[in-house]
Order: sequence, then C-alpha cells, then structure tokens
Amino acid sequence: MRFATWNVNSLKVRLPQVIQWLSDSPVDVLCLQELKMDQDVFPLAEIEAAGYRAAWFGQKTYNGVAILVRAPLELEDVVLGIPDYGDEQRRVIAATVNGIRVICGYFVNGEAVDSPKYPYKLEWLANLERYVAAELQRHPQLLLLGDYNIAPEDRDVYDPESWHEQVLCSTPERESFRRLIALGLSDSFRLFNQEEKQYSWWDYRAMMFRRNKGVRIDHILVSDALKPRALDCVIDKAPRKWERPSDHTPVVLTLAD
Repeated sequence: MRFATWNVNSLKVRLPQVIQWLSDSPVDVLCLQELKMDQDVFPLAEIEAAGYRAAWFGQKTYNGVAILVRAPLELEDVVLGIPDYGDEQRRVIAATVNGIRVICGYFVNGEAVDSPKYPYKLEWLANLERYVAAELQRHPQLLLLGDYNIAPEDRDVYDPESWHEQVLCSTPERESFRRLIALGLSDSFRLFNQEEKQYSWWDYRAMMFRRNKGVRIDHILVSDALKPRALDCVIDKAPRKWERPSDHTPVVLTLAD
C-alpha cells in the first residue's frame, strides 16, 4: 500500500493538479492539508470520478484537511478534530483504512516565536501528543501524516544558521516532534534517506525551489507495529514544477502488503 501527504495550499486552486497526480501516482491513501474551503463545497464528485472516496473537515479561507482512499478501500471510524480539545481551527481528521489508523494533520504554523500564535502552536501540539498516544493504544498500526510545520533537525533546513531558534526550528517545536517519536513512532523518510538538502517546502519567492533552498516539514510517522512493513519513503518533487504549484510537494510512503 502507498500512503501520501500533500499540503495543497487551496484545493480549489490545486484540484486539477491533485487529479493529475493521482492519475500519475495512484496511491492508496492521500492526506491533504490546507483545503481552504467550506465543508459543503468539497469537490467530492471530481474526487469520486478519479476513483477515490473521501472524508474531509473543511474550513473557509484557512485550514481544512481530508483523507482520500482509492476505491474499493473504505474509510471507517472517521473522527474530526482532536477529541476533548475545543479548537475552532479544523486541522485534524482520522480514519481507519484497511486496518491502519490514519491521522492527517495540518499542524499550526505559529508565525514567529514572539507571535501570539506561537503559544497556541505549543498548546495544540500538546493536545495532539495526548491524542496520538491514546490512538496508539487503540490502534497499534498507525500513521501520522501531514504538514507538521516542524523541521526536526538542522539538516532539514537549507540554512540552519539563519533558521536557528526561528519558528519551525525552535527547540520547543523540535522537542514536541521528539516526544511524538518517543510514543513509538519513526520518521519514515529517515528510515531510508539520510542525505542532506532533502526538502518538501520551498518559498514562492526568490526562486527558492530552483535554488533548492527549502525546508523538510511534511512528514509521515509510522508506528513500531507498522515499521517492519515500510519499504520506501520519497519526496516527489514533480508537482512543485507544475504551473501554479503548491509551495509543498507530496511525500509518499510504501508499505508491504
């Protein structure tokens, strides 16, 4: 089975690209972030025409997440949001697919370490950690996919010195990432690729993609129970080269059947 995560930075704008990518790379499960659309305008007909089913948690202008599964796979036990956390921002959706618990998250950006949004990010991360810990107890076979807005290590940033203790790279954020790992998860990309200059997001400005000045902030964490089935994890840069691309590109994990 193949699982992917992709922050599309507006599904309304990027829907043709999502459909094209699914045709080119027919993954079994695709987690999307930053839909930027209300719940009632999700393009289900187009998704179904492409051979996929979907569950989604939309929000106008900002946020929004979805899980797409290739038919005849089913989405079971769908949960919207983080239980017991009164968050108005729609950032998390979970479902069980073929016995695997899939959690799709659009993690809080935080804006800057001195921004009022930064404490919200840390609060949100703490609630996510609690939720994932509980889900692992119920579902040992689990994947946590999404735009984490966290670069775990200096090698995940094109210029570690300029990013030092900045948002995405601050010590509290990286400690949160390590606490998720400590729950019994692994960074699937680093199971296979230890090279430097491997990124999943590039700023639109200053030809940052062409110059490969990016940050690796899109991740797929795999539980210990699933880790033996992991065969490969890659960053697919192709969609970032398309016209009007998202500033993120897909990350794809392959699991043995």
